[in-house]
Amino acid sequence: MEFTLPALTFAIVVLILLLAFALGGGGRKDVVKHRLEAIERGAQRGYGSPQLKLLREEVLSSVPALNRLLLRWNGAERLRVFTAQAGLNILPGKLILWSLGLGLGLYVLVQYIYSNPIFALLLGATGAVAPTAFVAFKRSRRLRAFEKSFPEAIDLLGRAVRAGHAFTTGLEMVATETPEPLAGEFKIAFDEQNFGLPLRDALMNLAARVPIVDVRFFVTALLIHKETGGNLAEILDNLSRVIRERFKLLGEVRIRTAQGRLTAGILIALPPAMILVMRWLNPDYVNQLFTDPLGPYMLAGAALLQVVGSAMLWKIVSIQV
Repeated sequence: MEFTLPALTFAIVVLILLLAFALGGGGRKDVVKHRLEAIERGAQRGYGSPQLKLLREEVLSSVPALNRLLLRWNGAERLRVFTAQAGLNILPGKLILWSLGLGLGLYVLVQYIYSNPIFALLLGATGAVAPTAFVAFKRSRRLRAFEKSFPEAIDLLGRAVRAGHAFTTGLEMVATETPEPLAGEFKIAFDEQNFGLPLRDALMNLAARVPIVDVRFFVTALLIHKETGGNLAEILDNLSRVIRERFKLLGEVRIRTAQGRLTAGILIALPPAMILVMRWLNPDYVNQLFTDPLGPYMLAGAALLQVVGSAMLWKIVSIQV
């Protein structure tokens, strides 16, 4: 223990320095770079023509050594798309450094205070997952906001087409007259096709950036219309009406499952709340879990069962519409 604690402390200091370097690097990308990245992503997905391929090095971290490692990792691109869908201007390397620093820091701190490796490992793992969980929370909120305002964007496109404007002009109107995150995503789609990417590829990139079923319906309807023709304004109006009806049905489902979701929340929060209450009312009774040699293993088993039970409860009460 006398050698392990200083070594881990030194490792934390090194990670903090790397984090400071990572946070200091980079900045806001200009419009041209955004457009080049959009065309490169389209070419990597196979949508673009060979003439649109741009040979450049992808930057995944401002720390050179970590950037080289991430370039060899197949999941780095998915992690970059994951953070982009959350609307966060953060490189994958920075997120990984935050996870490592927070997880290792909590492990060392808890191990130093309680001298309990199992408990320290549990809290360290929780700290390591926390940054990714925060990004997932931001991503979920951003996608919900996009989905909620998406019918308004379709209505605006339909009115623009009915007024005689070109479809690409309607995209620009949505990009300038709607709130975020709708404006940002449609601005990227408009910039992609305005820079030279075919409209089909720009729409496919939109569906890839925003993994929502309504967006896939929207893109599919537009691509079918491009191949077969028809009244585009009527197609957009029908699509908007279908999306609004789906939201109405989803609201009814949430009302009918409210009691189940409340029960699930109470059952999930009950075990940790009881531990805190018992530790306040009778500390000697609960301290056996932390002082007895079998206590950490029982806590680890309880935490595992809690995670499994929580996942099963939310799976039951979460109904997709």
